[in-house]
Amino acid sequence: MEVILLEKIANLGNLGDKVSVRPGYGRNFLLPKGKAVVATASKIAEFEARRAELEQAAAEKLLAAQARAQVLNNLSITVTHKAGDEGKLFGSVGTQNIADALTEAGAKVEKHEVRLPEGAIRQVGDYEIDIDLHSDVVATVKLTVAAE
Repeated sequence: MEVILLEKIANLGNLGDKVSVRPGYGRNFLLPKGKAVVATASKIAEFEARRAELEQAAAEKLLAAQARAQVLNNLSITVTHKAGDEGKLFGSVGTQNIADALTEAGAKVEKHEVRLPEGAIRQVGDYEIDIDLHSDVVATVKLTVAAE
């Protein structure tokens, strides 16, 4: 399936690129989210007419993400959770817990922006968590998991 990207997508392409994707990815993710359009002759002409407008919107999103990253890079949060004697948590601290703690600290973060590549946190300690704000902008937050 050939599509034209309406915004930059990591590991796929930049704004305006004509790329070939699997039909399910295009039909179920890119098209419904407004991240791409099917590459037909009329859509290509329509895209070229709107190119400047889309590039301006992409630049504004990037600047907003960079501003959020500056706030988040200076942030340090603490999450308390029930834990055993040796520091093992009863349960875990996941993306939703981290997003809620960051929002309480004054920086609005959604659950899908928090990256935990090794899975949920199950030990007491200090961690550095990546917050994926934009395909080009990643902020790092210092997280301390403490026992209640």
